[in-house]
Amino acid sequence: MGILSSLFTGVSGLNANGNALSVVGNNIANISTVGFKSSRSVFADLVSSSLGGAGGAIQTGLGVALNGVQGDFSQGSLSTTSNSLDLAIDGNGFYVLRDAAGAAYYSRAGQFHLDSQNRIVDPSGFFLQGYQVNTSGFTTASISGVALPTTTAPPNPTSTVDIGANLNSQTTSGAFSLLNPAGTAGFTTSLTVYDSVGNSHLLTTYFTKTAPNTWTYDVVGSTSEIDTGGYNAANINAALGIVRLASGSLTFTTAGALDTESVVTSYDSGGAGGTPGGTVGQSQIDFIGATPNQAITFNFGTSVTTDGGAGMNLTTQFGATSGLVQQSQNGFGAGALQTFSVETNGMVNGRFSNGQVRPLAQLALARFPDPLGLVRTGKNTFAESGTSGQPLIGAATSAGLGRVLSNTLELSNVDLGEQFIDMIAAQRGFQANSRVITTSDEVLQELVNLKR
Repeated sequence: MGILSSLFTGVSGLNANGNALSVVGNNIANISTVGFKSSRSVFADLVSSSLGGAGGAIQTGLGVALNGVQGDFSQGSLSTTSNSLDLAIDGNGFYVLRDAAGAAYYSRAGQFHLDSQNRIVDPSGFFLQGYQVNTSGFTTASISGVALPTTTAPPNPTSTVDIGANLNSQTTSGAFSLLNPAGTAGFTTSLTVYDSVGNSHLLTTYFTKTAPNTWTYDVVGSTSEIDTGGYNAANINAALGIVRLASGSLTFTTAGALDTESVVTSYDSGGAGGTPGGTVGQSQIDFIGATPNQAITFNFGTSVTTDGGAGMNLTTQFGATSGLVQQSQNGFGAGALQTFSVETNGMVNGRFSNGQVRPLAQLALARFPDPLGLVRTGKNTFAESGTSGQPLIGAATSAGLGRVLSNTLELSNVDLGEQFIDMIAAQRGFQANSRVITTSDEVLQELVNLKR
């Protein structure tokens, strides 16, 4: 039996080393596969047979078997590319993918692109999963396929205008006249605002000193952009094509700080003197074709008496030339998505034609208690198994999932030198086991020849 056993032992060695060569060959074949994780063969001896002796002390082996193929999930090298949807994970996470049937897969290969419906997919058409972000910046709690907007982003009407200027305290006092606005005002500034449908409108603010430390401001717009049906003729200059929309007053301390701000008088009610509003700085403007009575608040700073501030952060009155320091408004028109970028936390930010930048989605990553238990399903993907445990899914940079690098690909982690060493070892093991079979055959031949 011992001689025959050696034949089968040699055969087991041939099978095991042949399978090891297959594993090495697969590693080498995927040396250029993005995100590929190499494997190694794990051998185990077969149960030994006992030839007797106390406690079965005399035992001979019955050969070897391939006990498993163990994956190597170490980080691969990173390569820079020009595609913003080439994504690499620097850490332990996996991309979450789903096919058309909804089956979940996991991958380290970050070669993504947009399909015909602006969804982010891998080369196999699997949908990259993440958390969608709506136009208000709210991030959904559940994951779904990440899709970029294909429609025009809605506009945001202007609701606040911030004006920071220095008004020269040495300016001569006077009165503002709509017949000669530039000649009667001490300082002028213009700013573009947006209505409810995203149309832009240029508003000009005229500052006029009426008394020591006291200024009025008058907001003027174009008659071609304003619905003048509710405005008194006294507030319209047809020759210049302008209409007075709102006015208010500012006072300053003897130190030049903004002291008080009045409520704003709006002129869309039909009266020549207008109608004072109920909120400091808030006006009502009627743009053509837009929502009537659009409320726009003019903010000149945190005034001392009105707001309880220092009165020095925006508009001041010092003995220097009047000039604009800063000016802004919070509205914008409609816009289409032009380009996008992916941050290290997986946030996909879109840049729109209206100049706005806002988050669109956040990529989800998964990690497993035992990634070695994942099942390879081909196409650079893995599937969950009972050994791997259930995936822990979250946003990038959280819970040890790693960070996402845009314009970067993770290359195969196959070490070619190591694979050649393993190939040589498997080849020599195969040759040695074949010699065992040859030798066993020669011994059996000698045994047969004993009868001659």
